[in-house]
Amino acid sequence: MTASPFDHPFLSGLLGDDEIAPYFSAEADIRAMLSFEAALARAEAAHGLIPAEAARRIAEICAGFSADLHRLRAATARDGVVVPELIKQLRTEVGEEAAKSLHLGATSQDVIDTGLMIRLKAIVFLFAGRLSAIVAGLDGLDRQFGRNRLMGHTRMQAAIPISVSDRLAAWRAPLETYRDRLTEQSFPVQFGGAAGTLDKLGPQGPAIRAALAQELGLTDCRQWQSERLPIADIASLFASISGSLGKIGQDIALLAQAGQEIEIAGGGTSSAMAHKQNPVAAETLVSLARFNATALSGIHQSLVHEQERSGAAWTLEWLLLPQMTMATAASLRLAGELTGNIKRLGTA
Repeated sequence: MTASPFDHPFLSGLLGDDEIAPYFSAEADIRAMLSFEAALARAEAAHGLIPAEAARRIAEICAGFSADLHRLRAATARDGVVVPELIKQLRTEVGEEAAKSLHLGATSQDVIDTGLMIRLKAIVFLFAGRLSAIVAGLDGLDRQFGRNRLMGHTRMQAAIPISVSDRLAAWRAPLETYRDRLTEQSFPVQFGGAAGTLDKLGPQGPAIRAALAQELGLTDCRQWQSERLPIADIASLFASISGSLGKIGQDIALLAQAGQEIEIAGGGTSSAMAHKQNPVAAETLVSLARFNATALSGIHQSLVHEQERSGAAWTLEWLLLPQMTMATAASLRLAGELTGNIKRLGTA
């Protein structure tokens, strides 16, 4: 059994996501960090800070490098971060001359934070596509059932009749907002050096940072190693997405409880009551929404980065943000499946 339900041998069937999980593998993490080192070398060579031949050698080795994971694990236990050992292994591979130019002016946090932004950018692109698909599914339900009637409820009590279109509009509107926010989301490079001042690069520091951002397809931004708003922003957006999908799940579960206004294919069976068809996906959307709402408070705790760098707050992010991302991925997957399984909504 694993500690996380998102990669558990059987719970991951409900809570996992096979498309997004690989972005949080050790291989993807290392690949993103190697992309940082190669891009940094190219940016510094372009500004004459290191020899072009050294940059070429670093990029070549980074493209095919396989790290010794056992040594990385042991070193991380000692150092608190993986980067010192990764750079040590890389320096051996690139050779003595190019090793002098590797990781020049950077610090561990630059590598790890930028590697995270590289991966989050790819994930958010996929999330935007999933939201578009869910919105399209809701549009299809509106065309098919929009004129049907539902009993509107306020404070869990029957209120007045509404149309299915009314309910679907309430589901759809926030999802369209999130989709637009995802497509507009910026992913800033983190490059500040030892204490955020780029001290080893002198007056060329900002120009090299801009070149590094361009190499990686990220946004140029002053260092944010102790100002964690980029992390808090994306976590808040993920919590909002799963929250709105949880509202859809809650509504569908209540419709299923009444039983007259919705028909869903693919419901869950019961080991004790063969007649039941449980609204598993709808219930899980509620659970994932509450999980992310809870985890978000921890991300807000991690905003308290003492002085120029915090080990404690940074580690808290590592514990929380991957799981929030996976919860959001599962929410989007389940919501897409659930809306596609609605066979009837409302009464004519």
